Amino acid sequence: MYIGDYLARRCIYTPEKIALIEAAGAPTRRFAYREMNDRANRLANWLRSAGVNKGDRVAMLAYDGIHFYDAFFACSKLGAIFVPLNWRLHGREVEQQLRQTTPQILIHSAEAPMNAIIEHLQNCAAMPQFLPLSHDSEFDLNKAMQSASTNAVTCESLIESDTACLLFTGGTTGKPKAAQISHGQIVWNMINSMLAEVLGTDIFLNIFPLFHTGGLFAFSMPILIQGGTVVQTKKFDPAQALDLIEAERVTIFGGVPTIFQMLTAAPNWEKADLRSLRFCMSGGAPMPVPLIQRFQKEKGVVFRQGFGMTEFGPGVFSLVSEEAERKAGSIGKPNFFVDARIVDPATNQPLPPKAIGELVLRGPSATTGYFNNPEASNAAFDAENYLHTGDMAYIDEEGYFFIVDRVKDMFISGGENVYPSEIEAVLYKHPAVAICAVIGVKDEKWGEVGRAFVVLKENHKVDEPTLLAFLREHLASYKVPKSIVFRENLPLSGAGKILKTELRKL
Repeated sequence: MYIGDYLARRCIYTPEKIALIEAAGAPTRRFAYREMNDRANRLANWLRSAGVNKGDRVAMLAYDGIHFYDAFFACSKLGAIFVPLNWRLHGREVEQQLRQTTPQILIHSAEAPMNAIIEHLQNCAAMPQFLPLSHDSEFDLNKAMQSASTNAVTCESLIESDTACLLFTGGTTGKPKAAQISHGQIVWNMINSMLAEVLGTDIFLNIFPLFHTGGLFAFSMPILIQGGTVVQTKKFDPAQALDLIEAERVTIFGGVPTIFQMLTAAPNWEKADLRSLRFCMSGGAPMPVPLIQRFQKEKGVVFRQGFGMTEFGPGVFSLVSEEAERKAGSIGKPNFFVDARIVDPATNQPLPPKAIGELVLRGPSATTGYFNNPEASNAAFDAENYLHTGDMAYIDEEGYFFIVDRVKDMFISGGENVYPSEIEAVLYKHPAVAICAVIGVKDEKWGEVGRAFVVLKENHKVDEPTLLAFLREHLASYKVPKSIVFRENLPLSGAGKILKTELRKL
């Protein structure tokens, strides 16, 4: 057995332990490590018979479920490269990503919205072989696996720098690129997670989409490699998540702030028993202190906050729960095998504490580059091999890092830099605000001014003048948005992040 064959390795130690609980439909299904390994071997043998070899790509377009794990682990056994695709995209966008990564096979589910995407792709030239998941089709993944052997499959030439997966960058700004996730990155991310107290005894509820680094690699892969259990949903449903935490005695749950806000609005929030949780991990944006306090007061749940990115793995920074309130807004300190510093974007020289600059990272969990994009790969790293994240940040005197905003989210109003996340943090302090986002819009006098989009909590009311007056009590006048748009909801990515690119189109 060689690097990459994670399930076969785990079967040496805990073959009968439950690896995956699939809560993606009725009934809930449970899979031991031995069964997971057999499934991966079957698919690997079938893929090999279909001509898939080391370095070839296998794409997937589907809602979450065991099939993602089947495909990832099968590709790892072969030394092939797994390419999960975002089902929220338009067919033309998926077509572009397929042309960019040229997979031999596309595994897809036969349901909306995937059907519309597949219909578009079937009318395009030079597409991969389509392999449906549905039992209703003449030939599908399930039938392929049933007919294939469970004989062990390994790739003897696989090394840690070989690519395991291609993950497209978030796409909240700019054109997505396919980041190469190596087997080495997976292992180093697991080690960083272990040192941040993720254990082989943990039960993790995964509601992140598996086409996202948070879904596939934040906790799922580290826990499975260590012999823990992953509870996998089809897609996020707040009420279901609360029920699963109680029923499966989940010990770790992760999400972005909007996810946790949605949990508190679920109809079963009041009766939900969350005592099994060791901690919740929040990332993607600063967690509002009132929300942290509500979980602590009403459910006894402690929070950790963190920071990750597709190109460097999801476990880059972490803030221990003991500091969740005192260091609210901080992403914490770099995980053990991560070097981080703040540099002047113009000179690339390190900056002192409290000075805002670009966050740069170095370490063994970095991407090996972007697939078929050497120009972007070279531009991402500097001469000292630091990855430039595009995040504006600072470090305080105690060594805690704070993300101020994305470089592309910052706007300039009257010659002053304005960071939307600072305004959003104040908005979240208002008792009527459930979800918010701030963007810069063009203005003849000031160049750009802020516009806030706000979703109010149920049974709460506040008007624009009142909310603007509240902001003026906490912020300099040039930071206060010139307008507020109240909405019933905000556009969200598959990972639950607010899509500011969509707000800019409104």
